[in-house]
Amino acid sequence: MIRQGFRPAGAALAAALAGCVLALSAGCAGTPERSRDPEPTASSPADVCTSLVSYWVKEALKGSKWAGLDWEQKGMSNEQYEIHDEVLVAARAEERRAGRPAAFALTDRETRRRCEAAKGATGSSENWRPPSEQRVPTSGSRPSPS
Repeated sequence: MIRQGFRPAGAALAAALAGCVLALSAGCAGTPERSRDPEPTASSPADVCTSLVSYWVKEALKGSKWAGLDWEQKGMSNEQYEIHDEVLVAARAEERRAGRPAAFALTDRETRRRCEAAKGATGSSENWRPPSEQRVPTSGSRPSPS
């Protein structure tokens, strides 16, 4: 006779699930602990310069539609843009002489060399001023709030 509320199929399913959980946990007990991901490291200014400038030189070589953005839209400083232009001229000459893979390799080498020599080339626009030095219009030049 089956007691009221007791369901053999439900009990069998619960027992089977419990057995699977125990089997899986026992099998995992002997596995080594996962290695931790390495701690992130800060990029040097030269690394950032190299990555940024070489990316945009390669985009220009490929004829990317985004290659036409200006230096500010590309996130470059004035110094980085100067490196970009000089490396791009050399890379285009190398591409004509030896092909695109050679031009990409030259781009990586020259960009790294120039960015390291310029310590990241972070010099910004001559028009940039820290907020404390920005000129604020005098009250006479502002429209009245009327």
